[in-house]
Amino acid sequence: MVKVTLQLTPAVVIVALFFGGALFLGFLQALGDTPSVMEKGLSFTHFKNILTDPDFLKSLGLTFYIAAFSTLLAAVISIAAALALESLSQRYRWVHFIFQIPLTTPHLVVAIAVIYMLAPSGLIARLAHSLGVISSTSQFPLWVNDPYGIGIIAAYIWKEIPFITLMILSALRQSGRELTDVGKTLNAGPWQRFWYIILPVIAPSLSIACLIVFAYTFGAFEIPYLLGQTHPMLLPVWAYKNYSDVDLLARPEGIAAGLIIALIVILTMAAAYGVKRISDLRREVF
Repeated sequence: MVKVTLQLTPAVVIVALFFGGALFLGFLQALGDTPSVMEKGLSFTHFKNILTDPDFLKSLGLTFYIAAFSTLLAAVISIAAALALESLSQRYRWVHFIFQIPLTTPHLVVAIAVIYMLAPSGLIARLAHSLGVISSTSQFPLWVNDPYGIGIIAAYIWKEIPFITLMILSALRQSGRELTDVGKTLNAGPWQRFWYIILPVIAPSLSIACLIVFAYTFGAFEIPYLLGQTHPMLLPVWAYKNYSDVDLLARPEGIAAGLIIALIVILTMAAAYGVKRISDLRREVF
């Protein structure tokens, strides 16, 4: 344990200096320590301003909705995909390889692909028009830059399903197959095997993967910037717009919003670590 700690110390120090230092300096600027703005004294005025700003609250709610909903849908699809891959990937190695391709695709590329696919002038709209489903591409529903974030959710789901699926698949391969076989010998039906055997086995990995995906989607910038609407914006875009505003008085509020995003992400990752620790302890006990 001491050896591992000594090996990790340099990396921890670097992360603490750069990441922690940046958060600390950002916190000071959010409190008003911004020479270019010429504010006097430190206060929580900027935090108070954004927390009472209706636009900020709308952005916060929209960001929670998109991050949570896309994570939930990705989790449901990933469970089904993992159960299918658990048998298919043993016989067809190329299936497992193809399934990992989205993991290597940058989010910016995914956002552009969604625009080409789901925009009113995109591939699906033109295909629907050529098949006579719609009389013109203008009749195609708005799925990009829409108020419900359909394009953003679609991009997140496509990108994050392989990550969650592989996490579940790893848990299934460790002990799920043997326990499932035991359930079959006890005449447990498919639903019983899923509810009482598979789900408890994959629950820790599924929870950790979902928390990681939620943290990433909550703080991601590229996809919301390209696929989101102009009002209300998702929170990372709202923070960037305020930080880059020509009005320097808006910059501390943009930093404050960024710190709130960082706090939510840190708490989510702490929850993921807590789930992992509890899972490890239970494994040691049983």
